[in-house]
Amino acid sequence: MNEEHSTNQLEASKQSFFQSLFGRFFQGELKNREDLVEVIRDSEQNDLIDQDTREMIEGVMEIAELRVRDIMIPRSQIVFIEAEQDLDSCLDVIIASAHSRFPVIKDADDRDNIVGILHAKDLLKYLRASAEEFNLLDVIRPTMIVPESKRVDRMLKDFRSERFHMAIVVNEFGGVSGLVTIEDVLEQIVGDIEDEFDEEDVADIRQLSRHTYAVRALTDIDDFNQQFNTQFVDEEVDTIGGLIMQAFGYLPKRGEEITLENLHFKVTSADSRRIIQLRVTVPDENLPEKEKTEEIIE
Repeated sequence: MNEEHSTNQLEASKQSFFQSLFGRFFQGELKNREDLVEVIRDSEQNDLIDQDTREMIEGVMEIAELRVRDIMIPRSQIVFIEAEQDLDSCLDVIIASAHSRFPVIKDADDRDNIVGILHAKDLLKYLRASAEEFNLLDVIRPTMIVPESKRVDRMLKDFRSERFHMAIVVNEFGGVSGLVTIEDVLEQIVGDIEDEFDEEDVADIRQLSRHTYAVRALTDIDDFNQQFNTQFVDEEVDTIGGLIMQAFGYLPKRGEEITLENLHFKVTSADSRRIIQLRVTVPDENLPEKEKTEEIIE
């Protein structure tokens, strides 16, 4: 009887909170995004949604504020295939990179002239003994071109409606600045997606776009300083994750953000005991020397 009474009280409490939640939505009390985030986090605190659901909802909200330039794979990291390459040469590139889609360029000296996208699976029919003669230009698929300034939520909608999984990103002058995949967009909502081909030994600091890096929380502070020309010092901790936790003053959850020395840090993965992964947005003056040089050349 007591258990039934407790259950009824819990259900009544949840109904009361739902009424309060909908009341805040429809009575005009939510004045900005911060109010909405607070309601969502209150929902988690009241066990109406779990942590994963809350993180996904916040991820959906955040992509509306991101531009393609914020999440694209930079030009310097794109693996291109040249239109004149033969079948064996294409297979060598595919095996070495373990990617499934490749921008095809007319020649190595003009990486802004992309003639199509090669899907690795489209080469399977040429591996038979009785296969027709291989011509790369007969295999490639159309290219989706998008500007750097395109909103990420619109990008996801286009991926779904056009049934593309990759788009080439161009700058205001029409030059290729990077590429973006549907996986890059989905990772903004659900966190990093790893498959069986992802390397287990990933680098501590991994470039995502010209100004954005994925950084393991266990990265040594000295290594971080050397990479980004920063001067972080903390006698009590040795890792960048420890430094960020000190700055917050508590263990932050996934999605929480902080700015230190003009670098913007966002927690992209954390559990109940530690920070696991960070996304760091770096201003021009803190870019690694290699990136600065490439920017000047381009």
